[in-house]
Amino acid sequence: MLAVPSTRGLPARRVVTPALLALIFLASLPAVTARIYASDEVLYFAFLRSAWFDHDLSFENEYQWFYDHGVSSTPGFHETFLERTTETGLRINFGTVGCALLWAPFYAAGDLVARGLHAAGRDVAVDGYSRPYVVAVAYASALYGFLSVLLSAAIVRHIGRWWPALALEDGLAALIVWLGTPLVFYMYVAPPMAHATSAFAVAAFLYCWLRVRETWSVGGMALLGALAAVLAMVREQDAFFVVAPAIDFLWMVARRRDRSRVHALFAAVAGAAVAAVVYLPQAWAYIVLNGHVGPSRLVARKMTWTAPHALEVLLSPEHGFFVWTPLALVAVLGLVVLVWRLAPPARIVAVGLIAALALQVYVGGSVESWTVAGAFGQRRFVATTAVLTIGIAGVLAAGAEARWRRVATTCVVVLAMWWNIALMVQFGAGWMDRQRLNLQAVAYNTFVAVPRALPGLAWRYLADRSSFYQSRRTGTP
Repeated sequence: MLAVPSTRGLPARRVVTPALLALIFLASLPAVTARIYASDEVLYFAFLRSAWFDHDLSFENEYQWFYDHGVSSTPGFHETFLERTTETGLRINFGTVGCALLWAPFYAAGDLVARGLHAAGRDVAVDGYSRPYVVAVAYASALYGFLSVLLSAAIVRHIGRWWPALALEDGLAALIVWLGTPLVFYMYVAPPMAHATSAFAVAAFLYCWLRVRETWSVGGMALLGALAAVLAMVREQDAFFVVAPAIDFLWMVARRRDRSRVHALFAAVAGAAVAAVVYLPQAWAYIVLNGHVGPSRLVARKMTWTAPHALEVLLSPEHGFFVWTPLALVAVLGLVVLVWRLAPPARIVAVGLIAALALQVYVGGSVESWTVAGAFGQRRFVATTAVLTIGIAGVLAAGAEARWRRVATTCVVVLAMWWNIALMVQFGAGWMDRQRLNLQAVAYNTFVAVPRALPGLAWRYLADRSSFYQSRRTGTP
């Protein structure tokens, strides 16, 4: 068994606690935008609305409603979702059912509020589209995003058993990733997207793995299998995070020579069986929509499994992950630090996390639409929130060992966080090209224009948010 190093002598400098994170989240709730405006949001919302009110997976009426009400009224939306059909003759939906399942309790509360207001004579429709329903989904997504922050901090504390200095950075690392990556955008500006919920599902899965790996019990593996199914149901790409515990499990099995190996293998079979059962809602949805278990043939056509865009998905001005989110590069360096600093029995955890992150790069680089055109940042990597938090904690812990490192780490992290926040401001205010970063113009805005305009824009966001939805200009303010 790996000995747990003592924390005696280390400075008790944890300044960001879970309670403080909760206070920050509660104070930030007015910033949540209860609005559906993008086609992806329509797809995920349609699953929930259709199942709740129509008890089917025929989305034509949902799509028509959003098209008629100007939410998604482009010719491309009409051609893809109101003219094309699936193999079974239904309208296409590229989303999955996981968000609908996780949002359902909140949607039920929204339904009760809508019915109550309607019965009281208020002009609120009980139709699944009115404001109580959209508010419920938006705040549910924001809450799941915050839970991903808390779980990420808990994961850091757990890994901190092997490197005590790491545990002291749990809350601070979680706060930095919260504000320094696109997670904050998809919690507050576009919460009906799947990404904040995806970050929660991945964080819950990784936290469960770190607890289960201590014994690889049947019950633990069953829970891990259930969470693995949830991953795939929230976003198909998230299923690749299973590689982290898979590497760890196979490493354990290869090293053991006693009966515990047989027990662990039996537990793995039980976990796989539970995963298959929990996945049944998604399998049923695939069969109803596509006639087979799996995404639409249109999705399959978008994939080139040699990952020709792997480098671009990281480095291109067109939504390259490291270009839009430089904090991610810092986090990757932190994961490398973990591999170096952790003792061999625990090092396999860091190796598994790096492998999971690498697979996200591989899948993202295999998609024809790798640029996620028009989105804020490389949104498909919001699911890596927990992994990035672990990496940032590694950087902070290593940086705390010497004064010059502390200063350098602080400067780099603060600049990376500000880059993300300033990009959000420019993105929302229409000061930038949403398809491709002009680094010179964006840098000027980040360090000159945004600081000048930020107080006024922040007030406008809180008091007159709809003004940001009007036509946007591109260029320098």
